[in-house]
Amino acid sequence: MSWTYRLKPELFDLNHTLDCGQVFRWVRDGDWWTGVVGDQVLRLSQDQGQLIVDSKILPEFLTRYFRLDDNLPSIYESINRDLLIDRAIRKYRGLRLIRQDPWECLISYMLSTASNIPTIQKRICLLSRFFGQEIEPGYFSFPDPETLANVDPAELDKCKLGFRTQNIIAAAEEVASGELDLDVLFRLEYRYARERLMRLRGIGEKVADCVLLFAFDKMEAFPVDTHIKQIIQHYHIDDSYFETCTNMSCMGNWGRDYFGHYCGYAQEYLYYQKRMEGFVSLY
Repeated sequence: MSWTYRLKPELFDLNHTLDCGQVFRWVRDGDWWTGVVGDQVLRLSQDQGQLIVDSKILPEFLTRYFRLDDNLPSIYESINRDLLIDRAIRKYRGLRLIRQDPWECLISYMLSTASNIPTIQKRICLLSRFFGQEIEPGYFSFPDPETLANVDPAELDKCKLGFRTQNIIAAAEEVASGELDLDVLFRLEYRYARERLMRLRGIGEKVADCVLLFAFDKMEAFPVDTHIKQIIQHYHIDDSYFETCTNMSCMGNWGRDYFGHYCGYAQEYLYYQKRMEGFVSLY
């Protein structure tokens, strides 16, 4: 049984936060968002800044999940380096990064390879329906590592994972056996945590950076995908740095140097702006 209560978070926009592409298990219906987090179904809406919560989850969990403890004004000040990011901050003000479950985030971004958001959402939905536990009618928890480590690969074909199937099973086997201890990644420095994730088959720099940013509090992760590459090439092509920097890895290093410790926030604002509006005029 759930109950309804209200919160008044400071500087938080629910729609931007859930619509920006960082998390895949939320669906919007009118003014309400419904999502599965862990073993709970949440229903959220926002009215004049007030967050309306229909769930058994306590406010303390939402504070952590939506990173309401992040000092956004200070973060904005540190990343606001040019007209492009300034425009994104003003238009999408209140977008916050989400602290996702490490295991679910890992598999979700492994499923994102060579894909788009609707397809990723469909794969996660199928995985949960076939191998998770039903929480309430029509809503399922994300399958645990042990379940996916022991699943028949032919059974995973129902989830339409394609070439990702063996990679998902291999990752599940490492986590289930303890060979990969996800808790350790929180304690590792960013570059070492990144190297460890990239030892998993099917994880490159972009996926590793997404997982570290959205699940392991590595704010210095700067995922570079096609959108971010296009942004850099379009708006920063005159920067002499890019005379020799043309690959994704080099662009990630640039993002860390240019935006500083909270470059992950800058990346998400730029990514969302590009996905929603394409190339924007700064004048």
